[in-house]
Amino acid sequence: MSLLEIQNPRTANPVEIVERLAALRDWSFSRSSEDEVTLVIAGTWTDYQISFTWMGEIEALHLACAFDLKVPERRRAEVIELVSMVNEQLWVGHFDLWANDGLVMFRHALVLAGGVGASGAQCESLLATATEACERYFQAFQFVLWAGKSPREALDAVLFETHGEA
Repeated sequence: MSLLEIQNPRTANPVEIVERLAALRDWSFSRSSEDEVTLVIAGTWTDYQISFTWMGEIEALHLACAFDLKVPERRRAEVIELVSMVNEQLWVGHFDLWANDGLVMFRHALVLAGGVGASGAQCESLLATATEACERYFQAFQFVLWAGKSPREALDAVLFETHGEA
């Protein structure tokens, strides 16, 4: 018998774990279906709308984090270039530009193959990864869209590390 043939029954829908986490943190959330919950979390620069979706067919808990940043058609090539440059910096997860809506979104997934259950710590880590990436790179998208900076200039500006205090 191979490991792939061993079936472990899933004890809970991973979305329920995320919902409990949101309730404990007193975050605003809504459950749009049995397999999806959406949270709204305040960040430093903007609010993040974070949807967790259980995708049973591939046994993954998918996270999509959107923020209020609409990319006009005329700036999409520059934002796509910035997305590519930012993604090179990331170890896990990635940014996308959804062409139909002009929205920048961070996406990541937690694979739970074979009936493995999600833990609260795993869901918190997924959420932290998303919010930290969005907080770190949000201003780069702003610099390209509203300050007319090149993708390289925008990325260099947000990756500039300061040390100490003035």
